[in-house]
Amino acid sequence: MQVLRAVVSSGSVTAAAAHLGYTPSAVSQQVAALEKEAGVALLERAGRGVRPTAAGLLLTGHAAVISQHVATAESALADLRAGRTGRLTIRYFASIGPTLLAPAIARLRRAYPGVVVEPRLAVSDDEETAVVRGEADLAIVVRRPGDGTHRDLRLVHLVDDAYQVVLPTGHPLAARRVIDLADLAAEPWVGSEPPGPCREPIAAACAAAGFSPEFVATSEDYATAQGFVAAGLGVALVPRLGLGTRHPGVVVRRVRRPEPIRRVYAAVRAISLAQPALRTLVEALAPPGA
Repeated sequence: MQVLRAVVSSGSVTAAAAHLGYTPSAVSQQVAALEKEAGVALLERAGRGVRPTAAGLLLTGHAAVISQHVATAESALADLRAGRTGRLTIRYFASIGPTLLAPAIARLRRAYPGVVVEPRLAVSDDEETAVVRGEADLAIVVRRPGDGTHRDLRLVHLVDDAYQVVLPTGHPLAARRVIDLADLAAEPWVGSEPPGPCREPIAAACAAAGFSPEFVATSEDYATAQGFVAAGLGVALVPRLGLGTRHPGVVVRRVRRPEPIRRVYAAVRAISLAQPALRTLVEALAPPGA
């Protein structure tokens, strides 16, 4: 149809061939094939040149529209490849939002202001599957030793987030800068994590220290856990990235022997890293050397 359009615009097969870089024979064959498909003549002789029939004019008009749509699509695709436009959906868990994700999104927005970013709070412990299915472009996840990896996923290590003990002000252990985990064995505990990969480092570390904590209260958010500790209900382990806002009634100390750590990763589809905006976001999330 674009060859037909060139013939109609040029007024002759020979002129159209010169403009297109084809031979006159090739142009004639293209027009003949289109006429066979259309089932009607598209050109008629006019002196030394040709002119379109009614059917030829009709198809020429549609060819112009198609050409414009193709040009628009090519331009949009170029913008998407270059990262000037697009949409990224991110799954994350709450404590990572303000501390790790927000600065990374700000950096992405500065580099690619035309990209729409949709951060969504994780709804399960299996957000990697959402990435594999294409329901999310990136998920921030906690990985456990021995966890398998889907063949289509790429995991980028972001940070090792150590748990610290939260004590009521005035607690006898608050005078220490670092506390052995075993020294907390006899304490009542406040749970700060829901069941899942973030709770497992606490359970494993306590087991290694020779005890199982006795929970007297549980909370699935760190602010409430700190409130329970401040009220004197018990002690809690909270990851460092979850302690951006501290309750005035608590003190925070390092833990050792062993130190519970959750390992945080970005999960993306390997093929998606070809997108400049997504690569920039991963780089913004991952510290140097990660």
